[in-house]
Amino acid sequence: MSLARGLAKGIAHEQKIDARTTGLSDMMVLGREHTWQLFPTGVWMALAVAVLAAFLLNFTRFGRHVVACGSNTATARLCGIDVARVTILVYLIAGVLSGLAGVLEFSTLTVGDPTDSVGLELQVIAAVVIGGGSLAGGQGSIVGSLLGALLLTFIGTGCTHVGVPNWIQEILTGIIIIVAMGLERLRRR
Repeated sequence: MSLARGLAKGIAHEQKIDARTTGLSDMMVLGREHTWQLFPTGVWMALAVAVLAAFLLNFTRFGRHVVACGSNTATARLCGIDVARVTILVYLIAGVLSGLAGVLEFSTLTVGDPTDSVGLELQVIAAVVIGGGSLAGGQGSIVGSLLGALLLTFIGTGCTHVGVPNWIQEILTGIIIIVAMGLERLRRR
């Protein structure tokens, strides 16, 4: 990750890159002509991906294989699951979804910024753990992860509105991660 981030900064000469949005900026903004949508197009896209992922994980053979590999690769291998194939497919899907997330992020920024979203990966991990996911793998749900992300967003937005400095918000996120990890360990015992 650091290698890719450093490469992106080098290619961009550590500057933001302005680009023509060609309509992408409308993905995360609800215009007056689209008030019937209730949410911007990007939010509907994210919800559709979440529903599709929940269906894939809960109701398909591939989803059961993903959970089995995430839980215990040795046991999954002994059960006849091609762990390497499942792992490659999971990384392929993650890459496609990362590209979609990048497009949605670009639509909110309207510039290419190699320094944006640094540290966001820890908030993603925190959202999954808060939502009931296990750091050891093989446990969790899409709905729980969405609720965890919503809670962290709610806390961050609330702190911003109250005027809590950004560094204190990062400390609070760290504390939430530690508490969630502690609760997960207690639950596993």
